[in-house]
Amino acid sequence: MRRLALLSFHGCPVARLGEKDTGGMNVYVMQLAREFGKRGHQVDVFTRYHDPSDPQIVQLGEGARVVHLKAGPYDTTKQDLYQFIPEFLNAMDSFRSSQGIDYDLIHSHYWLSGRVGMALSQKWNVPHVATFHTLAKTKMRARAGEQESEIRANVERKVMESADGLVVSTEMEKDDLIGLYQASRAKIKVVPAGVDLELFYPRDKDEAKQKLGLEENRVILYVGRIEPLKGIEILLEAVKLLEDSEDTRLVIVGGSLEDDAELERLKGLSERLGIEGKVTFTGSVPQEMLPDFYSAADAFVLPSYYESFGLVALEAMACGTPVVVSRVGGLKTFIKQGETGYLIPWRCPEPFAQRLDMLLANPALKESMGRAARAQALEMSWSGVADRLLDFYSDLLADSWQSVAGA
Repeated sequence: MRRLALLSFHGCPVARLGEKDTGGMNVYVMQLAREFGKRGHQVDVFTRYHDPSDPQIVQLGEGARVVHLKAGPYDTTKQDLYQFIPEFLNAMDSFRSSQGIDYDLIHSHYWLSGRVGMALSQKWNVPHVATFHTLAKTKMRARAGEQESEIRANVERKVMESADGLVVSTEMEKDDLIGLYQASRAKIKVVPAGVDLELFYPRDKDEAKQKLGLEENRVILYVGRIEPLKGIEILLEAVKLLEDSEDTRLVIVGGSLEDDAELERLKGLSERLGIEGKVTFTGSVPQEMLPDFYSAADAFVLPSYYESFGLVALEAMACGTPVVVSRVGGLKTFIKQGETGYLIPWRCPEPFAQRLDMLLANPALKESMGRAARAQALEMSWSGVADRLLDFYSDLLADSWQSVAGA
């Protein structure tokens, strides 16, 4: 049995998905913690309090729990969290001391957590593995006008230099670490993300639509955070261009229906395009509801400018739904062009509309793609991801012990 510390400073794994700063990374951390726990390891996921009602300890499953720590005001934005890293670091070290726990390895997620992991790895003398999920330099390169702080890029570089191992989801991300940050190739392990096959499987389409109150014959779906990098305006404009948009409903899942400037901007755009009557903004929904949304949809669309992996597309595929997505990042690694969906190389509405028209007008094509998508997803379980990561941890721990023995 090992004791593992997973760091997710800014994003709580049990927070409601689709709201601000919650998404695929939250799912990634939660699923890994549960899988590690099933294998007999003791796993603590450290995150900050986001709400005064949060209990300090939340059980994720056998051997796995979330530990909330105080680090700045509850409503602090992700952009302002860097200044509270010392508070979080000290709280985490105090928790370890009070519990009498010695961790064997730290795995940090995102650059803020990487900064914490870098310090505690040195203090506790244990290996540190870092996963960034998104990178400042890659994001700025992906979309004109995207802003990231110089502090972030510098911290990412320092974490890469100091970490014992770096885990990425794709070969492209590996190339970015090496090309943009000069990371050591020898440190990097490519492990694609997975999908929860016990939750995400096809439901009866008519029953799913009835449960969600969707009356239209054709349903197009987006699920994810509501932010400019996701390219949702491209999807709205594509719906406007559909050859036959009668009896069609676009459902956008994610964000907050209150005080969300980007969501309000998108609502305004749908009105200017004259399609407001065809678009439903649901806000974020519990993860347990997502299989119904995926199953009710005829097509899932993700028109992002940048995706390190694109977990929601894999979830849609697991539910037997064909996908129409941007040809970016990890999406290129698990979507087979013309077989499980379509990869669109241009960030403009016309090609998205063209592919959607093709799918919506051809039930046989839609069904065959859905079956192929499901078959592809079946090969990508979280169980396999956990096994590969545990093997990587074992190698790093063996190297660490050899270094100590030889000192």
